[in-house]
Amino acid sequence: MKSASTFAKQGVQDETEAMNNPEKPTISAPSREERLAAKLRENLRRRKAQSRAMEDTHAPTGDSQA
Repeated sequence: MKSASTFAKQGVQDETEAMNNPEKPTISAPSREERLAAKLRENLRRRKAQSRAMEDTHAPTGDSQA
């Protein structure tokens, strides 16, 4: 049976190997700040699109004023 320290050393070796191996890129999860910034940008785009759509429906046309 292997001891806990043997498993811990193996884990460190696996991580070091993954960092040094350019063939297998590691994908890290975005940080909380990055996720929030992305959500804010998405929300801003959606609200701008809604605003433009509302302006288009409420804007008077040139035909009615003639």
